[in-house]
Parts: sequence; C-alpha cells; structure tokens
Amino acid sequence: MNDPQPSTAAKAPAVSNASRYLFLLILGLVLGVIATVMALRAVEARKTLSDQLPDAVMHVQQWHLQQLQTSLEQNRCAATDTLPHLRTLREMANDLEPAFPDLRDDERFVQSASKMRAALDTSLASPPLNCAGVEAVVKQVGSACKACHQDFRG
Repeated sequence: MNDPQPSTAAKAPAVSNASRYLFLLILGLVLGVIATVMALRAVEARKTLSDQLPDAVMHVQQWHLQQLQTSLEQNRCAATDTLPHLRTLREMANDLEPAFPDLRDDERFVQSASKMRAALDTSLASPPLNCAGVEAVVKQVGSACKACHQDFRG
C-alpha cells in the first residue's frame, strides 16, 4: 500500500526566515514609537510652572485678542462684548515681566510691555463703544505684540 503521491496534508508550509525578521522589525518599530511617545510625555509632565508660564500668558492673550477680532467680524462691538476681554488682556499684561524673567532687565522688552499696558489702559479709561474703536484698540495691542515678537521671538 504504497501511495505513489506523497500526501501534501502532512507537510506544513515552511515559514521563511525573512517573514519572521520582517515581523520582528515591524514590532520593534511599533514598540520604539510607543516608548518615544511615553518618554516625551514624561519630559513634558516634568515641566514646572515657571516653564509653562510664558506659553500660558501668550496663549491667554492671543485668545482674548482673537475674541476681540471675532467680535469685530460679527459686528458685536458693544462695551459689554469687549470690556471683559480688554480687562483680561490688561491683567495678563501685568504678568509679562514675571513670565519672562530672563528678559526682565532688557530695556526693549520693558518698553514693549509698557506700550501694551498703556494701550490697554487708554482703552479701558475710554472704552470703545463702536467697531471702529474696537478695531483701533485691536490694532494698537496687535502692534505692541508684533513689536515685542519681532525683537524677542526667534
């Protein structure tokens, strides 16, 4: 009872070493990416408040300035719409020097921060009551921001 044709069901197809190496390479890359992301998040979590303060001040000011821009675009320029943002911008302007302690002694930085506070003080002393006034305030504050960023933002 010799079977002239060998049975193919008895032999399993051989897996080549190349496919095993490819699988291990892909697995290693995936694990490497996961480990890198975890390491970067750990480094980010170790930042202290003083490391995060400059970014936080800039983000809050940018958001409030953007809200004023949005009010202009929507033609919502009443004092009730703009004053909360102007007040917050003014309060945040007090934090410019503490947020950037390495620039605290730089005369250009101090002047830029003073110009921003002066523009906001003027706008709060005589609040803009129409869109033209809000637009003028946004331009003044924006130019103060731009002047400082040109000098100190690499």
